[in-house]
Amino acid sequence: MAPMAVRSRTSRGPGRVRNYGPAYAGPAGIWLTVFFVAPLLVIVAYSFMAKGLYGGVEPRFSLEAYRSLANSVFLRVSMNTLGISLVTTVLAILIALPCGYYMARSNRKTLLLMLVIIPFWTNFLIRIYAWIAILGNNGFLNALLLRAGIVAAPVQFLYNQVAVTIVLVYTYLPYAILPLYSTIEKFDFSLLEAARDLGCTRRGAIFRVLLPNIRAGIITAVLFVFIPTFGAYAVPLLVGGKESYMLGNFVAEELTRTRNWPLASAISMVITLVTTLGLWLMFRLQGKAPQAKDPARSGGERRAP
Repeated sequence: MAPMAVRSRTSRGPGRVRNYGPAYAGPAGIWLTVFFVAPLLVIVAYSFMAKGLYGGVEPRFSLEAYRSLANSVFLRVSMNTLGISLVTTVLAILIALPCGYYMARSNRKTLLLMLVIIPFWTNFLIRIYAWIAILGNNGFLNALLLRAGIVAAPVQFLYNQVAVTIVLVYTYLPYAILPLYSTIEKFDFSLLEAARDLGCTRRGAIFRVLLPNIRAGIITAVLFVFIPTFGAYAVPLLVGGKESYMLGNFVAEELTRTRNWPLASAISMVITLVTTLGLWLMFRLQGKAPQAKDPARSGGERRAP
């Protein structure tokens, strides 16, 4: 009776509880508006303006920047960027799945989580230069191969698509491991044992029981790897060559060298649209994921014999 009395008193007009939700969300909304929405609107506006004589933009409507995208160079760089991003995402997921599974089943989860998070404690550029020291002509890997007599001359590991892919996989691998580990940890592993008891093979239990139930974690890992990889700039600049030129480098060159701001804005819009489309597709796939039935509810719907 007492809780009902309190509810009746608080539900009256003068004593009604105020909703402070908008006040709590206000700072985050202002932050997103100032540092995300406003710059995005500037990029959209610049993409529909004309290039200035000495760089920058002229305040008049023009579609020249979008017409300039219909050339073989931009298409080749776009396909190169898409290919590197897809390969990086697939490799990261293939490596992250067994890592997340092992971490979820291990008794040393805290230690393993620290080992995954430790790379975030080091500066991003330092990690890239560490890979240059490993893969360079005078680096650790070539020195090891030369001393072992496997090669007679240094191998060119750097400044190609393979080097870019390796460094990108290393850079964004923790972004794939963490969501997969979080999802696999909540998985009921007794389902795998039940599948084995019903005659399913070990591989079949993984593909037919485990993977469908951790679909949300896989989708999140794909998003966390593909989106930043598609707009990567520093990695292809430092360890890539002409064959590994990506859209992020294209944007930087148009901004700094040719000073074609409308074209750089148009390319940025293409990157934004592609990543938005990827988000939409992944959310659609996540929405169609099979949901586990409630045993109590399904049992209650059955007719009594």
